[in-house]
Amino acid sequence: MKQSVLTRYRVMAYVTGVLLILLTIGVIAKYLLHVNGAAGFVGIVGIAHGWLYIVYLVFAFDMGSKAKMPFARLLWVLLAGTVPTAAFFVERGVTRELEPLVRDASPEPVKV
Repeated sequence: MKQSVLTRYRVMAYVTGVLLILLTIGVIAKYLLHVNGAAGFVGIVGIAHGWLYIVYLVFAFDMGSKAKMPFARLLWVLLAGTVPTAAFFVERGVTRELEPLVRDASPEPVKV
């Protein structure tokens, strides 16, 4: 597995996680606190999170299939983008697990 596969998963995990936290704050502001302008914020952040979550799914599935992850573990990684803050914890665990595999799979530089 290449480093780029893990890196793009990590980036999308953080982007999805941050957007989901912002969306959660926006929903609380809109429905519980009745803040003016929160509806527009929720709409924009919700659409952004939705589209970027699809990108996250593609990258996470690609990473999981290349790492030959068990299905239950892969399912948890895929669903982590739907639970606020879960993406950060799952990403950290996946990175710790796969980083040695990426390091061992990278070829040695050519010495001249």
